[in-house]
Amino acid sequence: MKKIANRKSQIINIMYKKEDILNALRKVTHPEKGTDIVTLGMVGDITQTGEGISLVLVPEKSNDPFITSVKSNCVRAVKEALGPDAVIASIEVKPRIVVEKMAAPKRDVLPGVKNIIAVSSGKGGVGKSTVAVNLAVALARKGYATGLLDADIFGPSVPRMFDAGEYHPDVRSENGTDIIVPMSKYGVKILSIGFFVRGSDAVIWRGPMASSFLKQLISQGDWGELDYLIFDLPPGTSDIHLTLVQEVPVTGAIVVTTPQEVALADARKGIAMFRSDSINVPVLGLVENMSYFEAPELPGRRYYIFGKEGGSRLAAESGTLLLGQIPIVESICDGGDSGRPVALGDNATGTAFMNLAETVVRQVEIRNAEIAPTKRVDVK
Repeated sequence: MKKIANRKSQIINIMYKKEDILNALRKVTHPEKGTDIVTLGMVGDITQTGEGISLVLVPEKSNDPFITSVKSNCVRAVKEALGPDAVIASIEVKPRIVVEKMAAPKRDVLPGVKNIIAVSSGKGGVGKSTVAVNLAVALARKGYATGLLDADIFGPSVPRMFDAGEYHPDVRSENGTDIIVPMSKYGVKILSIGFFVRGSDAVIWRGPMASSFLKQLISQGDWGELDYLIFDLPPGTSDIHLTLVQEVPVTGAIVVTTPQEVALADARKGIAMFRSDSINVPVLGLVENMSYFEAPELPGRRYYIFGKEGGSRLAAESGTLLLGQIPIVESICDGGDSGRPVALGDNATGTAFMNLAETVVRQVEIRNAEIAPTKRVDVK
């Protein structure tokens, strides 16, 4: 016990030069401003006690939507620069301007969006984001006003798929509220948490923080008039799914799976979640990704690498529709990596996603004709 106490005593008595701390904080960039927080004058008092380093951050406004991200990046930057023994004991926020929350009138959430589609999957690695991105592009190609919100908070891949890893959205003020302007590319309006953090950074947030950020992207995004807003959800069932159905009336859900049983088992859980009494969101259907491989030199001959007709069996079992089967094609992966989705092309894979979009539109029209509009969920 004595050795441990001595070691603890050594750690908490380390004192760092103020300039070294400032140099560490110069590596923290404000996502909206694109400049480090020291240059922006956001770093106030720096003090040190036996508990560690205490910082005061001075944002321009009290409603800075990125202050939580800045705080977590400060902790990480100080440890990276000064070593694992460097401890930030506290970070106090003292904004220059306090924006009263009551001053801003409440905005309707997504008043101009006709249909909200949740793209989900029971497990990761089945190509959910690939389907969401190409579905959005295909809908835009068909002439529909389309948006895509990357709600996969902890693993955003949409920026890479649109070659937008360095993009930072503009923010404007409207009636006292900060409005985030989505990026527009290939006819699709896009917002993602990946636009607000560096691609190499891990998003280390608790559930409430992630849900709060999603609410901001929904309510403060300048989505305008849209026929379809696609949500790329995280895999599984989580706080994010609950936040979505609580914030907006979801028109319908699409569940993405692959043919093998291990993926189908998780897809069943996703279908059950949306159909549960507490959620009650219509399931438009399934998309079976990686359905088969067709060698270019042997057109027409299909190889069912992950099993055959798993999506069809699950659709029949669950009483839903198989919306489409997407083959394993190298160009789909290349398109995602290069930022040019295959749905932009007029080849076989592009046609597969265009056909998927056509089927989804038809199912949404049937759903809207036969079922009352979805209501926001009150999850207890």
